[in-house]
Amino acid sequence: MDTLSDRRQRDQEVLDVVGVGFGPSNLALAIAIADHNAGVGSDKQLSARFLERKGHFGWHRGMLIEDATMQVSFLKDLVTLRNPVSPFSFLSYLHERDRLVDFINYGSAFPTRLEFHDYLEWAAAGFADQVDFGTEMLDVVPVPGEPGLLDINTRSAGGGRTVQRTRNIVLATGLVPHLPQGVQIGARVWHNSDLLIRVSEIAGSEPKRFAVIGAGQSAAETVDYLHRTFPDTEVCSVFTRYGYSPADDSSFANRIFDPMAVDDFYAAPDDVKELILDYHANTNYSVVDPGLIEELYRRHYREMVAGTERLRFYNVCRLVEVVDLGDQMKLTIESLVDGNREVLIADLVVYATGYRSVDPRRLLGDVAIRCCRDATGRLEMRRDYSVATDADFTAGIYVQGATEYTHGLSSTLLSNIAVRSGEIVASIVGGEAARVASVAEPSVPTAAR
Repeated sequence: MDTLSDRRQRDQEVLDVVGVGFGPSNLALAIAIADHNAGVGSDKQLSARFLERKGHFGWHRGMLIEDATMQVSFLKDLVTLRNPVSPFSFLSYLHERDRLVDFINYGSAFPTRLEFHDYLEWAAAGFADQVDFGTEMLDVVPVPGEPGLLDINTRSAGGGRTVQRTRNIVLATGLVPHLPQGVQIGARVWHNSDLLIRVSEIAGSEPKRFAVIGAGQSAAETVDYLHRTFPDTEVCSVFTRYGYSPADDSSFANRIFDPMAVDDFYAAPDDVKELILDYHANTNYSVVDPGLIEELYRRHYREMVAGTERLRFYNVCRLVEVVDLGDQMKLTIESLVDGNREVLIADLVVYATGYRSVDPRRLLGDVAIRCCRDATGRLEMRRDYSVATDADFTAGIYVQGATEYTHGLSSTLLSNIAVRSGEIVASIVGGEAARVASVAEPSVPTAAR
C-alpha cells in the first residue's frame, strides 16, 4: 500500500507516461511498456503510472451474463497480435489456470465474457503497484517554462490531492452509457450497462412487465436474460427496425478490424472514411449475433403456439413518451408505419441504447487550447494516436478509444488494442520527432503490399 512518503516522492518524479483510465486499453499499454523495458537492448526505460476512478479493475461488469460469449477471437487479446510469446496472453492465462487443454476441447475461439473478464483481471493484477485506484484526474496543466512537461492534478476517493508530472499523457477513459435526450436513470429506468447490478436489487420481487429499448447486441442479450431470469414476467422489446439485424462476422468483412486497415482508413480522404464507416457499420453497430436472433425467434414462436406470449416485439416503433407513475412507468409507443400509438404500462424500462466515447477535449482543460483541430473542430490526430499540438508544445498527448473518425471502426473495440499499444510505446520512445513524423501517407492497396 502507498504511504504518504511514497506519494510525496512520486509527486516530485517526472514520469514518462501517465495513463488516465485503466481498462483494457491502458492495461494493454502497461504490458507493452513492460515488454519494452524487458527487451534486449532497451536503453530507454519508461516509467509509468495509471489513474483509475473506480476502486478496482472492472470491464462491463453489469453485462457479465453467465453464458454470454465474446464477439471477438481470444487471439485478439491484450498482446498476441503484437507479441505472441508474451506471458500476458490469453493462452498463458489458460495455462496458469490449468484450463488450456479443456479450452482446446471447448472447440471455440470465443470464450465467455465471464472468462475473458477473469483473464483481464488476471493480467491487471500484475500491474497493481502502478495503478492509483479510486483516483480521479481533475485537470491537466502545462508546466511553466517546460513545454515538454505536464502536471496531472488528481483527487483520491478520500479527498487527498496529488500532482503527477509527466512527459506524456495517454487518455483511455472508455465509453459512457448513452441515453436519449431527456432520459434520467432512476429506480425504474436503467441502462443495460448496469443490468446485473440492478437486477440484484430487485431479487425476490415479481415485476409484471419489462420494456427494453434498443436493437443491438446488448439489447438482445438484455431481452434474453430478463426473459429467462423472470419466468412469469412479460418482456417487451421496442426498436425502430423491422427485426434484429445479424452482425456481419464474415471473413472478408472482419478485415475492417485488421491492424493494416487502420493505415488504409487513416490515409483515406474524408469522404472515403465516411463510406467505409457506413458500409461496415453492420459489423459492430445495432446488430446481433445470428445465433441469439434464432434463439429469440424460436422462443417467441413457441410461446405463440402455446398461446402464452411473454416475449413481445414492438418493431418499426419508437418510444415517444415515458411518464413515471411512481410504482410503474407509462410508455407511449408510436408505430413508424401508420403513426398509431399504444400505451404500455411497465414496471421497469431498460435502455440498451449504446455507448459514446468521451470527448478528450473535456478532459484536457487548459491544455486543449494547445491542441490542433480539424475543419469540423475535432482534435487533429496523428497516425500514432497522438494529438497534433502547437509547435512550441512538445509534451505527448495520446488518445485511446475516441478516434473512430481518424483510425476506423476498431478504435473503440478490443480487436486492435495489442498493436495500438505497441505503436504508442514506440512513439513515446521516439519522442516529439516520432510524433511529428506520424502523418498520413498515400494509401497503398492491400493487394499491392
